[in-house]
Amino acid sequence: GPLSERPLMEVRLGELHAWISTRDFSPQGLLGAVQKAWSSYCAKYIHVRQGGPAGISMLLAGYCLLSYGWNYQHLSKTSLASPI
Repeated sequence: GPLSERPLMEVRLGELHAWISTRDFSPQGLLGAVQKAWSSYCAKYIHVRQGGPAGISMLLAGYCLLSYGWNYQHLSKTSLASPI
């Protein structure tokens, strides 16, 4: 199909720049991309007949990494100031 309709995983490395230029980077376009990604994540990992802990554990791991990233400066300063 046309390059603009292909998902990211089907785009070749040489076509990546042209594929990115076809994307909509307006606030409405970005919101639509986030909604599409969330719904496909839910369809694949959350709303399944025999689901396991994979979907919830990925959300928890993502939250832990995000929280660590937010608090990294604070954690690195306090760990250097008070030796164990």
